[in-house]
Order: sequence, then structure tokens, then C-alpha cells
Amino acid sequence: MEMIPHNPTEGVYATGGDWVHAMEVRGAGRLLFVSGTMGLRPDFSAPATLEEQLDCVWNNLRAILASADMGTANIVRLTSYLRDASYAEANAAARLKALGTRRIPTTAIVAQTLESDWLVEIEIVAAAE
Repeated sequence: MEMIPHNPTEGVYATGGDWVHAMEVRGAGRLLFVSGTMGLRPDFSAPATLEEQLDCVWNNLRAILASADMGTANIVRLTSYLRDASYAEANAAARLKALGTRRIPTTAIVAQTLESDWLVEIEIVAAAE
């Protein structure tokens, strides 16, 4: 499987380097569409801080990916739902930490979550051979 980032610099605004405009996936035999995943502990409780919830959400995503024999290297698209716009920087930092040097298409949306103590929810698409 081949993943080819497309990040044109002409005719469109710059991404700033921490994400790309598009990801072309060639030779993928499997696609995994992951529902919005919250930063909740296994007992369904929400940690008090955004940083703790971001740790939880990425641990949850790794567990879901592992159940499909995939990892964070297989993520090709990500959407974050943030309860407050001020969470954007911490969310981006957690994404970059989880993905290392990989850059993928990503969107962050400010939205009201179902529970007021749920601060972040992340939805991904992953691909594998």
C-alpha cells in the first residue's frame, strides 16, 4: 500500500506544515472507518483535564486500530470535535505526538458534545493492505 500526501503550494492556502490537504491511498485492501472516539476511560468516566482526555482518546484509538491489526501509521484522515476553540493547540500537539512525522488531512470542528465533561472527540479513517 502506498500513501501519497498532496499538499500543493499554488492556488490554495498553505497548511502550516502540521497537516496536508489530501492523502492519496493506492493499493489499500482494507479501510477502517472509526466512529467518534471520546477521551473516556474504560469505565466510561471522563478525566478532568483536556490533556488527560487527549491521552485517553489516543489510547482508545490505538486499541481500536489494534483490533483491526492496524496502528497510527494507517490513519489517512482525522476529524476532531472540540468543545471549545481554545483546545485547538493542545489537540494539534497530541495529534502530532501520536503521528510522529506523518502529516495527514485533518479537520477540527468546535461543537457541543453530548456531555459537558466530554472535551474532545476524534473520528478517523485508516487504510491497510
